[in-house]
Amino acid sequence: MRTYRNRTAVLVSAATAALALSLTACGGDDGGTKSAGPTDRTASAASSTSTTPVAQSGDKEQGGETQSGGVGAAEQSGGKSQGQTASQQGGGQGENAQSGSGTKATKAGTPLCTAKGLKITAERQDGPPYTHLTLSAKNTSGASCEMKEYPHIHFLDNARGIVPPVAKSKPASPVVLEPGQSAYVAVRMSEGGRKENTETVKEFTVTLKANGGGMAVVKSPVAEGLSVNPQKWATGYWTTELRNGADEF
Repeated sequence: MRTYRNRTAVLVSAATAALALSLTACGGDDGGTKSAGPTDRTASAASSTSTTPVAQSGDKEQGGETQSGGVGAAEQSGGKSQGQTASQQGGGQGENAQSGSGTKATKAGTPLCTAKGLKITAERQDGPPYTHLTLSAKNTSGASCEMKEYPHIHFLDNARGIVPPVAKSKPASPVVLEPGQSAYVAVRMSEGGRKENTETVKEFTVTLKANGGGMAVVKSPVAEGLSVNPQKWATGYWTTELRNGADEF
């Protein structure tokens, strides 16, 4: 009986040990699987990480292309600049056109005075020896007109020439006459010396050459006529009023 019990105990012990070994082996397999899991995850993560930068790099390159393809922005900027330039140039041309038309309008709006539309008279200045004369040209045309430069005065025959102008008398701005307004010119006839060689004229001609021609015959303001010296005579420019200095010669 004792021998049987001992054998039975031995068998139970052996079975228990075998079961323990079997459980241990299963536990080892589970542990191996678990340890393998993180490795796979790491590899997967590594694979995912190595792939992601490539995609990001690709995205950046695509983004870069979009930005450099922002050549579109540059083209838009260039187009805008060109548009502005063209617009500015167009505006400049428009201004030039307006300026040009303004000049034409001014010329067309203020015609030149003509001998037919003026009443030209003469008057002696100062007292004896009466060396100077004042010419006046009154606008009788009924419209505004412009007087240009100086009168071409012939005191004597044409061969003796015209009375030369004095440069300092030239006005700084155009001389425009309203209806009824007069323009004036100072004229030196002689120096008034006793031994001066002079000639007497009772009438003379005034030609508006700078105004396109036209001539007026002007009578002497005094019956005895005017004493003129071809060596000393001179004329000023047309002006709306005689000026100190400019018309003193």
